[in-house]
Amino acid sequence: MEYRKTEIDGVYILEPRVFNDARGYFFEAWKKEDFEEHVDKVDFIQDNESKSSYGVLRGLHYQKGIYSQAKLVRVIKGKVLDVAVDIRKSSSTFGKHVMVELSDENKRQFFIPRGFAHGFLVLSDEAIFTYKVDNIYAPQHEASIRWNDEEINIQWPINLKDVVTSEKDLKASSLKDAELFD
Repeated sequence: MEYRKTEIDGVYILEPRVFNDARGYFFEAWKKEDFEEHVDKVDFIQDNESKSSYGVLRGLHYQKGIYSQAKLVRVIKGKVLDVAVDIRKSSSTFGKHVMVELSDENKRQFFIPRGFAHGFLVLSDEAIFTYKVDNIYAPQHEASIRWNDEEINIQWPINLKDVVTSEKDLKASSLKDAELFD
């Protein structure tokens, strides 16, 4: 596995070594010792999976306080554009984001530490998205920032009329009004 640092400290893109032959392929998707050596010690406690269709945009989500979560995300089927936004007020990269394409073809993974909002846009007809988290889901501590927040200025590569999102995400806070990390 190759661990590529991004322009935001703590956010990594993981490029697996994929072994292909006539039967198909094999790769190591997760190896605790290797991850801790290159990234950090993270105690993942749960795996989640979602299925979405073209144009679905989920995010920008995060959990606050002691319920914040680090995530290791990847796509099993299809293609998404995945985004991590730094919402740590004391960070030199506050409000900046990293964007990466994840697909069943490139088999990349994206590590998003605590202190970030996260979202993704489905670019294929269908996508199956899976991720590990290091903390429980606590709905009373959940928060969202608008996916089209002008200050963050994410350039989503889709006609905005084709975006499909939830009512909750439509009512999300702006970055300037959101409850953030120190």
